[in-house]
Amino acid sequence: MASLAERPRAVGELADELPISRPAVSQHLKVLKEAGLVTDRAAGTRRVYRLSPEGLGALRDQLETFWNRALDGYQDIAEQPTEERP
Repeated sequence: MASLAERPRAVGELADELPISRPAVSQHLKVLKEAGLVTDRAAGTRRVYRLSPEGLGALRDQLETFWNRALDGYQDIAEQPTEERP
């Protein structure tokens, strides 16, 4: 996704930068599109993909919630007296 963060790119451009085949890149992009993390548009015979700010914002919110819960749980355990820890 780092390449897509720079600018929109076609599948071929992405495949040229990665150690996997074009079909594999297409499959990954399909999954990212279904997850709402990228969008695409037709440009002649090519599909050009770009990151979806809305999708990435939602992902960031989810990760932040997960991370905050994990840190809260760690803090709860760390603040317990040693003899009470599991």
